[in-house]
Amino acid sequence: MASSKKAPKPLPMTIVIKLGTSSIVHEQTHKPLLTTLSSVVECVAELRAQGHRVVLVSSGAIGVGLQRMDLPARPKQLAKKQALAAIGQGRLIALWDNLFSQLGQPIAQILITRGDIADRTRYLNAVNTLTELLSMGVVPIVNENDTVSVSEIKFGDNDTLSAITSSMIKADYLFLLTDVDGLYTANPREDPNAQPIEVVASVSDIRHQVSTKTLGSKLGTGGMETKLIAAEIATGAGVATVILSSQNVRRLTQIIDYNNAHVLHPSTDPSNPLPRPPHTIFTPSIAPLPDLKLWTAHTLFPAGAIVIDTGAHAVLARRESGGRLLPAGVRAVRGTFASGQAVRILVLRHPPGGAVANFLLADSNPASGARTPDTPALNPLGAGSLANSVSTLDPMSRQPSFGTLEGFGFTPASAATPPDEEFEEDALLEVGRGLANYNSQDIARVKGQKSSAIAHILGYADTDYVAENITIRIPPALVS
Repeated sequence: MASSKKAPKPLPMTIVIKLGTSSIVHEQTHKPLLTTLSSVVECVAELRAQGHRVVLVSSGAIGVGLQRMDLPARPKQLAKKQALAAIGQGRLIALWDNLFSQLGQPIAQILITRGDIADRTRYLNAVNTLTELLSMGVVPIVNENDTVSVSEIKFGDNDTLSAITSSMIKADYLFLLTDVDGLYTANPREDPNAQPIEVVASVSDIRHQVSTKTLGSKLGTGGMETKLIAAEIATGAGVATVILSSQNVRRLTQIIDYNNAHVLHPSTDPSNPLPRPPHTIFTPSIAPLPDLKLWTAHTLFPAGAIVIDTGAHAVLARRESGGRLLPAGVRAVRGTFASGQAVRILVLRHPPGGAVANFLLADSNPASGARTPDTPALNPLGAGSLANSVSTLDPMSRQPSFGTLEGFGFTPASAATPPDEEFEEDALLEVGRGLANYNSQDIARVKGQKSSAIAHILGYADTDYVAENITIRIPPALVS
């Protein structure tokens, strides 16, 4: 008598679910959408009963504040938005706590800004807190602390916050709940010929096939573009990312079962295929970035920029480079920053011609896993509190004693800071980010030199590399 085998129980997973304001409050009345919220709570409780760990990223504080103060629309003034966030956040977390309490599920509130986790120690403390809450069976509810956030320390949108949260806790899935049931080639509300896209292996490759300009609500700050940004960050961290309608949240477990069986871990037994619920999945990178590079690339606010040549770009795009930049590859420095701060890595959109440049471009490795950056636009260099906090760096008081230094690849004239090359700002393209090992003035003094010359120019040498932990997200072949 043949014995029947039960389907293997899925291993406990870590799942992040993000709800936008349009999924939490009504766009006109600003009243909570209790049916949707109750469905989310029931879904989370079901996932918890299956042994999964769940984090909820919840927008809606300003929307709830609008309803409490009986205001018709989201204000434009920062102070008013911060005040409404302060009014609404308490009511929002009370609403979540009331709903989850009906099912006996404890929750915890976590309010953060980018500034809170820009310090590596505080970042790791946040990771430890989230990890401990999950181990206790608690559902953390994360939101940006809009009451104190300003442009320099905002994540930009809770889609980005959810992606960073997913990378922090090494989640298996990130679910972005929205008002459409996936990614389309056009806005399905306006174009009847819009086609759904079921599986995305590369965000940069799919961008030219989709339209992201017309989606998003009046209350929210995002739209489909921010979903793509979040998917780029999360998949780079090895997190499968799913876009689905908040009206179909009860199908979330079906989506997990389907993708585990047919997309992420295809079964060798095609019998009894699972039905596919409507959604779009972005498959995770097979070679996720390490935590330190993810933190550098997506959490820190850049205080300045380093312009590199095409040769350095080609080398840094290769995984085996370790993300370390030698001074010989630096052409210019932009802004004022201190050692240890994050910097943007820039190259010319149209590199100079010639055999060397052409060879370097041809020798680049587009298959290295680097992808087009999809982070929100940043303030101009020098703007913001982080840049201004180091705006008066003093040059090193220790001056080198120059002798015959030609063997180190420079002449005594290089003791002074060489002038920057002149570049049109719109000709420069951000291709990655990293951490500076020296301040901006010191990097400007050693740019273009061999690393062996650093100590003779500066009077000290902490390392041979002017920057490290660099993540290149646009490979040389895509610079045009």
